[in-house]
Amino acid sequence: MNHLNESSQNRQQIFTVTRLNSAVRMILEQDLGLVWLTGELSNLAMPSSGHWYFSLKDISAQVRCAMFKGNNRRVSFRPQDGMQVLVQARVSLYEPRGDYQLIIESMQPAGDGMLALRFEELKRRLDAEGLFDEARKRPLPREPRAVGLVTSATGAALHDILTVLRRRAPDLPVFIYPTQVQGSAAIGQIVAAIQLANRRAEVDVLIVGRGGGSLEDLWCFNEEAVARAISRSAIPVVSAVGHEVDVTISDFAADLRAPTPSAAAELVAPDRSARAQRLAHLQQRLAQAMARRQTAASHGFALLQKRLDHQDPKRRLEQQSQRLDELASRLQQLLASRLHQGERRLANLELRLQAQSPEKLLAAGKRRHQLAEERLHSLMAKRQSLAGHRLAMLSARLDGVSPLATLGRGYSITRTQGGEVISRASQVSPGQSLVTTLAEGSLRVRVDCIGD
Repeated sequence: MNHLNESSQNRQQIFTVTRLNSAVRMILEQDLGLVWLTGELSNLAMPSSGHWYFSLKDISAQVRCAMFKGNNRRVSFRPQDGMQVLVQARVSLYEPRGDYQLIIESMQPAGDGMLALRFEELKRRLDAEGLFDEARKRPLPREPRAVGLVTSATGAALHDILTVLRRRAPDLPVFIYPTQVQGSAAIGQIVAAIQLANRRAEVDVLIVGRGGGSLEDLWCFNEEAVARAISRSAIPVVSAVGHEVDVTISDFAADLRAPTPSAAAELVAPDRSARAQRLAHLQQRLAQAMARRQTAASHGFALLQKRLDHQDPKRRLEQQSQRLDELASRLQQLLASRLHQGERRLANLELRLQAQSPEKLLAAGKRRHQLAEERLHSLMAKRQSLAGHRLAMLSARLDGVSPLATLGRGYSITRTQGGEVISRASQVSPGQSLVTTLAEGSLRVRVDCIGD
């Protein structure tokens, strides 16, 4: 009985190939989710459907990838074979072939992309530690006794800040803590300058920053050491790095982010519009809070979208679209093969037609007729010779048995008047008239008597 139950359970676990591939795809998509990876583009194909198919490889392995046109429209560069890229993808399975593959969501060149990935990883880790919590943020003093600047002593940012401070608060003391603001050496110098300002305690607010530049130029403000030095500062810090569109880790760690160095100077310097400045500060904090709430809501939406994607027919449509591209490619290959075969067959038929040309057939017929005529004359001569030879032989044989030849040797033939040949004496009677044929001429005789 137990054996029967075990056999029944085993039969319940028998999968069809379709069911197995579907189950494996769900496991891959649910367990791994979105992944980041970098590699070299290879075998890039861009069919008329608008989807991209390629392989992503490194020195010892490769994986097949598909990027559907809804996502590749956002790619800002033209990908080519051999290009190093950074991609965000979800791991999946192409069920019709059972091929493991990646569905690419985004793609960027590997250089800036790796920096952006490092930025996101550090931001996520420090945010998880609570380093960016709003509760840690301190308000800027309304009437600072002095302002400290952590920036390059020769940069345009320093000139812009001093210009605004002289205009808004010409009597406000300013302390400059000069540092490099680009390159690996800048990291330690920025940290040391912030620590120096805290030890001296001679300012009420610090502006830390520099002018605009590339992501690589601004990278020292995305380093963990700088972010932790800003968060540990007992003096409120305003981050003023680059232009308004530039965002760094220092912006999140600081008590306040200014879109530009000039804007930072306006935020820290008191003037007659203090209330308006306070309102702007509150508005900015509200915007930051809303941005964080929006980020959290976006994250929740992404999770819901991910759950929806697993049940969305869009995934099936993507696979069917990929299958359609594959079948279209096979159809083109088949049509090309059929066309090639047809051309070869037409060439063969043309050769055969040329071989069956009436002129060639007529010439061949004339040659055959001539040969046949020659053979006929030859055969007729041979037959005539053979017939003459045989006739001579038969004539000789006939002469040998001819009665005329017998008559020529002195014999004669006797017949009755009716023409009956007389071979016995009993055939005649005395007084009967007979005809005797000699070799030359004949005799008419009468029988006198009949002997024994």
